[in-house]
Amino acid sequence: MELSDECFQEIVEGDTKLLVPKKSITEKVPPKKPAFFNPKAKLNRDFSIVVYATFLKKFQGPKIFLEGLSGIGARGLRVAKELEIDNLVINDLNPSALKMAKYSSNLNDIKNIEFSELEVCRFLSKYSKKGKRGSIVDIDPFGSPAAFFDCGVRATMHGGILSTAATDLQVLNGLFQNACKRKYGGIPVRTEYGNEIAIRLVLGCLRMVAARLGVEIIPMFVESEMHYYRTYVKVLNRPDQQENIGYILHCKNCGNRKTSINQELDCELCESKISIAGPLWIGKIFDKEFVKNMLNEIPNYKVDKMCEKTTLKCLEESEMPVTYFTLDEIASKMKSSPPKLENMISNLQKNNFKSSVTSFSPTGFRTNAKINEIVEIVKANQ
Repeated sequence: MELSDECFQEIVEGDTKLLVPKKSITEKVPPKKPAFFNPKAKLNRDFSIVVYATFLKKFQGPKIFLEGLSGIGARGLRVAKELEIDNLVINDLNPSALKMAKYSSNLNDIKNIEFSELEVCRFLSKYSKKGKRGSIVDIDPFGSPAAFFDCGVRATMHGGILSTAATDLQVLNGLFQNACKRKYGGIPVRTEYGNEIAIRLVLGCLRMVAARLGVEIIPMFVESEMHYYRTYVKVLNRPDQQENIGYILHCKNCGNRKTSINQELDCELCESKISIAGPLWIGKIFDKEFVKNMLNEIPNYKVDKMCEKTTLKCLEESEMPVTYFTLDEIASKMKSSPPKLENMISNLQKNNFKSSVTSFSPTGFRTNAKINEIVEIVKANQ
């Protein structure tokens, strides 16, 4: 493959120079050949830099970054260039992508980098023994990451971070329930907060794989965007004793919802039949202290302004109840125009309920109030 000026272009992302295919910038859908690069995923990579910087600042062990599906190496090269890392190995089956990654590593004068051309689980298996594991393992596939959970967990050292991205949004959001059950071991329900159910299905599947291997996962941060869901979990070499797998029970008649370790058939408010999502993760999806530290790190890096805005929302919702409501959902129940978000949250708090914004939806809010209590509060303030 010749790296001609006609087909390729140098760009800068963060503080890192990247050689990318020109068509990935000019065409609406970035082509997979000669190598895949998605410029719209810059925000996703910006968040990775912030999360990994936050993690590495307090991590005491060897700082080793393993990237299983690197493409042209945009994420891994940014980690090597912009963060303090001891060693970095990026892997991809596409030799053209690796050639571009090598070119970009020379552009940035990166020395502590290795390149690998293996199937991702073969690659991660090379690093699954004690002393060889990664402190950060990153897996960013087309579609579902579930097939790589086992090898990903095995390749992550005790106290390290495993990050995976999912782009099979139709499966996770309930259009193909049987496919979701096969891949993730749980069933989604189509609701206004479907993206949260999707992320909890991913975490639930990851937790069940980790439990089988005798290790624990702790979610540190999650990200929900239009085209992907990404999870960042800490891996600890000890059995998980927590009851963090269960169900989200949703009533499509009245809108009531709750989490439970066990399935239930009838809604406790209107006695209609319940829709059941899961089994899935019902524990926390943000680590409050970690998110605080992320906010401290953001000013140190050239990242999108959305990183700070979104992370502030994550901090607010970090200890709030599972699932969120939307203003349109409440308006639909009341057959009226939606209230203002800040008024909704303020009025709930005035009535001694917890409430916050959510990073999952611009019109969403979290609260420990039930749907009937929310409606009553809105009526009282109209």
